[in-house]
Amino acid sequence: MANQPITVITGASRGLGRAATRRLATVEGHLVVATARTPADLAGLEAELRLAGHPIACHRLDVTEEGSAAALANWLSERFGRVDVLINNAGVSLDHYHTSLLELPLETLRRTLETNLFGVLRTTQALAPLLRASRAARVVNLASGMGQLAEMGRGVPAYRISKTALNAVTRILAAEMADHGAKVNSVCPGWCRTDLGGPDAPRSPEQCIDTVIWLATLPDDGPTGGFFRDRQPIPW
Repeated sequence: MANQPITVITGASRGLGRAATRRLATVEGHLVVATARTPADLAGLEAELRLAGHPIACHRLDVTEEGSAAALANWLSERFGRVDVLINNAGVSLDHYHTSLLELPLETLRRTLETNLFGVLRTTQALAPLLRASRAARVVNLASGMGQLAEMGRGVPAYRISKTALNAVTRILAAEMADHGAKVNSVCPGWCRTDLGGPDAPRSPEQCIDTVIWLATLPDDGPTGGFFRDRQPIPW
């Protein structure tokens, strides 16, 4: 375990989080701590990987709960003493393409920010001492091209605002953690066939996590404070 990367993935019970868990555990050799609001939702994935000889650890995490993030941090501290990779994958989309910003219920925006922005920051703050204990921590934030100011348009305003704000967190965190050798980046995975993306999306979850895995396993000379799609930088 001393040389095995310890990776925490939020929202690991389905979609991109589930795909990233599989890839990091089976191909990259990470010890993955898969988290979800309902740990029972991870049982099938845990059994599958354990049977294949790639055991994972599972723990409850609701990113909207202060106590939940603190409980995860305490458990990780007692069991591992560090976290090498944090993949902030948990997210929601509560509005639609036809939603107007001028008619957006502020409660919808609050709920979206609670998960997509505050949830990421809450989790990262709780795990920060463990990330600092790593020799080369990596933080990957699941953003979206819909959060790009360079290409900002109408529709899904709450989701767009939350992902733009998340990119600001990435930039600030990358600057603050640079002295610890950590690398922090945002990724746009593209339009994926998940519960969020729907069945008509052109990419499978496995295709969409390629850049996520790349950023999670960056070498010491890799980039930090960037926004990437298909392993290439994209405008903010």
